[in-house]
Amino acid sequence: MTVKIALPKGRLLETTSALLQAADWGLEDYDESMRNYRLQSRRFTDLQAKVFNERDIPVQVAIGNYDLGICGLDWVEELSIKFTSAALVRLRDLGYGEGILCLAASRSQPVLNLEELRVEPDLIRIASEYPNLAEHLALSQRLRRFSIFPLWGAAEAYPPESATLALLSCRTEQDVLDRGLVPVNVIQNNSALLIANRSSWEQKNLSEIVESIDRQLPLSVTNRKETAAKKPAGMGYEPWQADEDTVRIALPDGHQQAPTAKLLGNAGIRVEDYPSENGNRRPAADIEGVVIKVIRPQDMPLQVANGNFDLAITGRDWLTDHLAVFPSSPATELLDLKSSKVKIVAVVSNEVPADDIFSLRQLVTRQNTPFRVASEYVNIADKYARDNHLGMYKVVPTWGATEAFLPEDADLLIENTETGRTIARHNLKIIDTLFKSTGCLIGNKDAATSPLKKERIRLIVEKLEAAVGRE
Repeated sequence: MTVKIALPKGRLLETTSALLQAADWGLEDYDESMRNYRLQSRRFTDLQAKVFNERDIPVQVAIGNYDLGICGLDWVEELSIKFTSAALVRLRDLGYGEGILCLAASRSQPVLNLEELRVEPDLIRIASEYPNLAEHLALSQRLRRFSIFPLWGAAEAYPPESATLALLSCRTEQDVLDRGLVPVNVIQNNSALLIANRSSWEQKNLSEIVESIDRQLPLSVTNRKETAAKKPAGMGYEPWQADEDTVRIALPDGHQQAPTAKLLGNAGIRVEDYPSENGNRRPAADIEGVVIKVIRPQDMPLQVANGNFDLAITGRDWLTDHLAVFPSSPATELLDLKSSKVKIVAVVSNEVPADDIFSLRQLVTRQNTPFRVASEYVNIADKYARDNHLGMYKVVPTWGATEAFLPEDADLLIENTETGRTIARHNLKIIDTLFKSTGCLIGNKDAATSPLKKERIRLIVEKLEAAVGRE
């Protein structure tokens, strides 16, 4: 009897690895340096382990691709609150990965409790990477008027200008304060869970595997790295003092910060505290009439289209994904920055007897089950499958570690790559290149509501264009 378990990357990896080592599973390669997402247990020879982004694990367990999984309660609730009949069994609270899911507001806002929010006549905008939980909260609290902004992350950057509230995961309420927000209400306490697929729990004998974990609880592990990043206590943000002449710019967080800072410097645009050691998401620029926020590149096209930003530096891949579902969007590319070059490619397992999309299509026509396309680029993937007539297909949204999905949990990936080496290392092959993506400056076609703003945008674009030309 084969048993499959989904294990987390990211914040829970180190302590989960320590737990399974203490349980003598023999997963020596399960650490931050792992190069293979498939792991074999020395103790349980019939156990197959695969590593996923934590957010993907409840979905994979619920649909039956995996019998067991370890992930945070927050992501279990995010799935279950929308799909109430999801086939999940919560087996154990593992006693680590503690934190809170907190509704928070800007320090500059007067509304700081749920009672006042319930009678608020104006639209309440909630930004969160937990859109299902945010909507459930708004409905359960009977908010009169609300809208939900689904995000990839960095929700703390949005209040008060781009959202009224943020629903975000933090270690403690002090962590909320350190992010420049004020807690309104703690929605739930989080920790790591061991979960099971309901059918697997009822039909398979999982007792020995679960008992091996039970014997290690409560887990005591030294050198755990679950503390929040060090930030000065009480760091707060002043709200934007923006009028119709102010240019609002979004800069990327993550690994795109260094090349973006270099580009801005070459353009003669000095941005203080970017990248920030303290997690500051509102750096200051030395250009009059400009305000800046640091957010996820994935969120930028929609935020620019909605009018929350006038300019943003993101990737052409994310703009293309946005335009695939909103072809008449006002978000448009203003300048190719010729950086962060990647290819967006279609990938299959090496075992698939197809070397291009045409031969793959022939295989799909002989398949009786839905063809599964996995990707972070959900809209690009959907359009690609539709345009290439891949029969009865379904798109599997992913949140990273996409290479792990082939071949067991998907038939095709739409992925980005620089060299293709990572794809080859996972026994995969590229059968098509959809397009090439680089960093780009995007803007809103309708952003220039005043002559002064239009002139300021023109000068910024010219400075960046000159810097790109010199590189």
